[in-house]
Amino acid sequence: MKAIILAGGSGTRLWPLSRKNYPKQFLKLNGDSSLLQQTVERLLIGLSRDDIIVMTNDGYKFFVLSDLKPYSVGMENILLEPVGRNTAPAIALGIKFCMERLGCDYDEVVFISPSDHLIKPVERFAEYITLSEKIAAEGYIVTFGIKPTRPETGYGYIEVRNRKSEVGSRRSEVRRQESNVQGPESIVHGSYYHVEKFVEKPDKKKAEEYLEKGTYYWNSGMFAFQIGTIIDEFKRHAPEISEMLEMPFDKMLEDFHTMPEISVDYAIMEKSDRVVTMPLDIYWNDIGSWDSIYEVLEKDNDGNITKGDVLPVGTKDTLIIGDKRLITTIGLEDCLVVETDDAILIAKKGETQRVKDVVEELKKRSRKEVSEHVTTYRPWGSYTILETGPRYKIKRIVVNPGEKLSLQKHYHRSEHWVVVRGTARVTIGDGEIYIHENESVYVPKSTLHRLENPGKIPVEIIEVQNGEYVEEDDIVRFDDHYGRHQSQ
Repeated sequence: MKAIILAGGSGTRLWPLSRKNYPKQFLKLNGDSSLLQQTVERLLIGLSRDDIIVMTNDGYKFFVLSDLKPYSVGMENILLEPVGRNTAPAIALGIKFCMERLGCDYDEVVFISPSDHLIKPVERFAEYITLSEKIAAEGYIVTFGIKPTRPETGYGYIEVRNRKSEVGSRRSEVRRQESNVQGPESIVHGSYYHVEKFVEKPDKKKAEEYLEKGTYYWNSGMFAFQIGTIIDEFKRHAPEISEMLEMPFDKMLEDFHTMPEISVDYAIMEKSDRVVTMPLDIYWNDIGSWDSIYEVLEKDNDGNITKGDVLPVGTKDTLIIGDKRLITTIGLEDCLVVETDDAILIAKKGETQRVKDVVEELKKRSRKEVSEHVTTYRPWGSYTILETGPRYKIKRIVVNPGEKLSLQKHYHRSEHWVVVRGTARVTIGDGEIYIHENESVYVPKSTLHRLENPGKIPVEIIEVQNGEYVEEDDIVRFDDHYGRHQSQ
């Protein structure tokens, strides 16, 4: 069995914390591991690291590599989409990768997982994945349904046929095979149901009806199928994608931009008669809104969740996340307050699905806060913009041990570096020097230079840029350890 983790999403529903340039799958929202790392850890219970493929895009490549490093998972396990084309083309590309690069045949079962969900207990979830492999081997496309606990309007739903009916002789066979499996009742009995239809995110009234009826499940966005099964369904329902699957992998990658932009739900799931749903008796949360975050995190006696320098007075059932500033609240109830260096979100609980409307409006206004944080992460470390103005910009730069920036020059700005922590090795022109804490160096315009950290602790410097143009695209790279393009 192989697992493909989809990790290319931008996660703007958790704005301002999650943004296009650093989305939620890389955030540590409920512990010391990112959501992507937690996804990998769940899969490693039943799979080897060589069986896990992470699909992302070039812009997130180094974030993924950094997150996978603790599990000894490298670039050979990462598949880069040339452009975003939604989940159906992404899954097709992943299937081709498995066949051509990993030697998988048509009988191989593949599990598809988002990279940014919260699931527990993880051991029980691993049992469900094992069961899904057996069901998929019978020729079904297995979806993972979550029993609704509330009339949620932020999720898609799956309606199943009469929940008490048998799927058929194949299901009975799986029941016999699974009779000795330990875990929730649905695993012991091998319960799964034919799908009647997929339903888009409903309004409140419809969601209440679905909850009352009892034959609807939240669509978790996870699937399992044999490669041969999904290829057959692409042929039947998505011929444009099927034709691309007949190409060699490198050619498919080259022509990927011509793929239709369509989700796997629209392309396959809503049309196929081979889709079944396996209910999951576990906790699941797609961390798709700030209301979801409130549900997950631990609360105090007043029902508040506070992170950072926060002083709530007369405040109840409220989420307050601070960054560097003191945040005080008085008399708030059922609210959410999220502060970053450059933006503050204040909302009523139950209204946070509308964050997407805020993001869309900011896009229309070409606001950089949609995609950029004040702190930008690079494969060598990070930089934080402290102040900017006409003809100048001030940054705090952190270079991790053993890492180095590219050999580069700028045509429109000079730079002055002051080390505040650690020891830096600096190349300027043909020379190389070491600068230590409270020492500085000047880099003139149009001069080749490079900053490196040869030590064992992070190097922190303050950089002052001066010139007629101080934006990030004034950079010419001559050598880069990470193989990046100009804008990275």
